[in-house]
Amino acid sequence: MNMDELERAILAVPLEEPPAGMRASILMATAYRPAPAFSFLDLGVIGTLGAVALWMVVLLVLGGGTLFVHTVGTIGTFLSHAFSNASILAWMAAGGATALWLTLFTGHQPGVLAAHRSERSSSR
Repeated sequence: MNMDELERAILAVPLEEPPAGMRASILMATAYRPAPAFSFLDLGVIGTLGAVALWMVVLLVLGGGTLFVHTVGTIGTFLSHAFSNASILAWMAAGGATALWLTLFTGHQPGVLAAHRSERSSSR
């Protein structure tokens, strides 16, 4: 058997019909799948807020209002000392500047350039 005869024999094999609705179910599972209700960032924020709220409720139940007020005052004192430290502020400014720099100069590529890169060149 040469290659032409083999190809004709393969093409002559009867194929079974796909199940009804297979194409629609594949499209529903891939291309037309609905977007999730919450993104990963949204879930993180909701979880963090829930944990803080639970922590505050437990503080109120265990120690009453004075312990809660003392804890909030301690946290405020710590944050005021931390943000008044010049080296922490310098590192925060350096991190913010780096994030801004990376966002401005590497974050966006125009669609025209992306389409131009994907076209085939006529020299091939």
